[in-house]
Amino acid sequence: MSAFALVDGNSFYCSCERVFEPSLERRPVIVLSNNDGCTISRSEEAKALGIKMASPYFKIKNLCRQNNVAVFSSNYALYGDMSRRMNEVYHLFTPEVEVYSIDESFLNLTGATDLPNYGQKIRSTVTQWTGIPTCVGIGPTKTLAKLANNVAKKNPQFNGVCDFTNKNLLENFLPLIQISDIWGIGRASAKKLSQLGIETAAQLRDTPTKRIRDIMTVIGERTVAELRGTQCIDLESVAPTPKGCAVTRSFGRPITTKSEMIEALTHYVTRAGEKLRSNRVAAGAIDVFMHTNPYNKNVPYRNVGKTVRLAAPTSDTLILVKYVTAMCEVLWRDGYKFTKAGIVLTELGPPQQTDLLIRNDPRSDRLMQALDSVNARFGKETISIASANIGQKWKPLSGLRSPNYTTDLKGLPIARA
Repeated sequence: MSAFALVDGNSFYCSCERVFEPSLERRPVIVLSNNDGCTISRSEEAKALGIKMASPYFKIKNLCRQNNVAVFSSNYALYGDMSRRMNEVYHLFTPEVEVYSIDESFLNLTGATDLPNYGQKIRSTVTQWTGIPTCVGIGPTKTLAKLANNVAKKNPQFNGVCDFTNKNLLENFLPLIQISDIWGIGRASAKKLSQLGIETAAQLRDTPTKRIRDIMTVIGERTVAELRGTQCIDLESVAPTPKGCAVTRSFGRPITTKSEMIEALTHYVTRAGEKLRSNRVAAGAIDVFMHTNPYNKNVPYRNVGKTVRLAAPTSDTLILVKYVTAMCEVLWRDGYKFTKAGIVLTELGPPQQTDLLIRNDPRSDRLMQALDSVNARFGKETISIASANIGQKWKPLSGLRSPNYTTDLKGLPIARA
């Protein structure tokens, strides 16, 4: 019988912060979204205070101050590197690992014996090597492994590991799991099923296949088959080629000049170019947008965007910057206070010669490789496009961000006696 595990970091962003600040253990911790807007991660202690996911920070600031809540700006460089380290540990237990998200990975444990004990070994090794606490859900399919993970989180008696390859355990818990908690069941589908009296995972599993197909098409049929223990969703140990690449941000303060907007968009497209090259793809089209605050009725509103097909697919930052600058020239109008902008690269595919009339310059590839190599070794933006670093007064608020402990020499933790 096949066996899959879903391993995820508990309150992952908060746990990353605690690794380098042990004094935060048992203290309420929250992490805020870009621009310090709202909560995106909460420790169990913060949840107990009634702090909800996506709570606007300005509304809970007094609550945080009164209860000694540790508040952090998001630090994705740190979280991404800690995620990479966790996945390196997973490869000690199986060669087949699918990185599902920054804090979740599927592992193929087929052939392993004593699965609950094996799951505990995974948890203890990850904690010992990275400091991140985890929960492990195990099942004969990825859908059941995901459900088992949710059960492990909510039921302390499992000590962080729930094994749904155990049929008796599975039969006991499926009637208790709401359909809204099932991987792949969205709000619209959950509402339809609820109206038909299908409220639990057990009821969904036992619903005739034809009826499910009529309600939820083949995707729902696949989910039901997985609930029945039939594997329909394969492990993707090799990440699929991304279909798009977006970098969008709200500004720390409104942008009112074209030069600042070009600076911001150049910064965004530089980051997007790095992403393309890391995935070994090139973009065939680019979209640029910018808008003012739609909720402020006291200032003029403007929401504009433009899409352009590139002369040839590319991941060269210098070429992408030229396109973005020209598009900004077209879209910009004086007299507005822009609060957000972004770029989206689409039509992604392997870099290749697509037009015989346009020659690929081999120096471009070498330059980008050198650029990425230096920035990877000495820190982001060690070398950057000049127009991306004029002042950056528009950058999102991040005054509560922790150091980049693992990716920047300047952020190395200091051991104190």
